[in-house]
Amino acid sequence: MPLRRRQIGAGLLGLAVASSVAAPALAATPLRAANTRRVRVLSTTDRHTVQPLIEHFERRHADLRVDYVELGSLQLYQSFLQQDEAASNADVLWSSAMDLQIKLVNDGYALRHESPHAAGLPKWANWRHEAYGTTLEPVGLVVNRQLLGAGEVPQTHAALTALLLADVPRWRDRVATYDIERAGLGFLIAAQDAMATPRYWELAHALGRCRASLHADTQSMLDSVAAGHTLLAHNVLGSYAEVFARKRPELSVIYLQDYTLAVSRVAFVARSAPNPQGARLWLDHLLSAPGQRLLAEAGGLQGVRTDTARSPRPLPSLRPIALGPGLLAHLDQSQRLAFQRRWNQALRPS
Repeated sequence: MPLRRRQIGAGLLGLAVASSVAAPALAATPLRAANTRRVRVLSTTDRHTVQPLIEHFERRHADLRVDYVELGSLQLYQSFLQQDEAASNADVLWSSAMDLQIKLVNDGYALRHESPHAAGLPKWANWRHEAYGTTLEPVGLVVNRQLLGAGEVPQTHAALTALLLADVPRWRDRVATYDIERAGLGFLIAAQDAMATPRYWELAHALGRCRASLHADTQSMLDSVAAGHTLLAHNVLGSYAEVFARKRPELSVIYLQDYTLAVSRVAFVARSAPNPQGARLWLDHLLSAPGQRLLAEAGGLQGVRTDTARSPRPLPSLRPIALGPGLLAHLDQSQRLAFQRRWNQALRPS
C-alpha cells in the first residue's frame, strides 16, 4: 500500500466510499502484461471533444490503443475508489473536479511523473509532478441577449446580485446555476466563489429568491438559455459555452470583471496502472504543444501551456484555481456538510 505522505485527516470527504477504501497496491491487478497495449483513461470530458486527440495519439503510438471511459466527476471518483467495472484497470484519471483529483493524489493513488513538458506549464498547474492541470477554462455567465437588454448585462458579481433583486418576479424560474449536490465541479466553483468574496452568499440568496433552476452540468444550462426558458445561466464553463454560442448568435458569454475563476482538467497516472508507461505517454501527449493545440482547435478546450501560439486568453480578472492541498479545505466532512447546509438554505429556501 502506498505511503500516505500528506495526511489531511480521517474526516476528509464524507462521500459514501471515500474514507473506507484503502489505496490499491501497485501489484494488485492480475495479468498486467495482457494490458500493455491498452491505455485506459477515465475522464469527465466528452469523448467527441477529445476524439481528435485520441486519434493523434494512436497514430504516434501504433502499438497502443486508448480505452476511453467517460464518467461524471463524482461517479469517476467513487468508481475508482470502489474499483468497479467502469473504473477497473484504469491507467489515467482526467477530471474537471480538481478537488477530488487532488484528494486522490494526496491519499497516495498517483505515480510521480516528471513530464518533459512541465517547463511549459504555469506553476499553479503542476503539483509535485504527480497531478497536472491540462486546460485553463474560465467560468462565466451565458445570457440570451434577445431577452436581456445590452445595458442590463452585469459586469461584476455585485451587479448580478443587484440585477436579480431589482425585479425578483421577472427572474423567478428564469435563471440557472449548478446543483452542488449533484455536480462535483459545481461544488468546487461554489466553494471557490465563497473563498473569493464573503459577498458570494448575497448572490446565493438572490438566486434562491429567484428560484434558480439547479443543474448537474453546463450543457443543460446552455440548452435552457438557448430555448428561452432561462434568461441567464450562472457559473457555466466557458470552454463549452463559447463553442455552443458560436452557432447561436442570440447567446453571449460574459466574464465578470471583478474576478473570473478558471478551472483546469487535472490528470494523473494511477499508482495501480496496468500500463504505467502507456499512461505516461498519454499524459505527456496531453501536455505537449500538439496535444494542447488539438484540445483548443478540435475540442474548444483552452490549453494551459504558456509557450504555444494559442496561449491562455488575456483576461485581466482571471483567477486560475491552483493545484495543491488548498483544494482540500472544503472536502473535510464537517466543513463540506456545513457548506452544503448553508448553500441549501440559500438556494432551496423553504
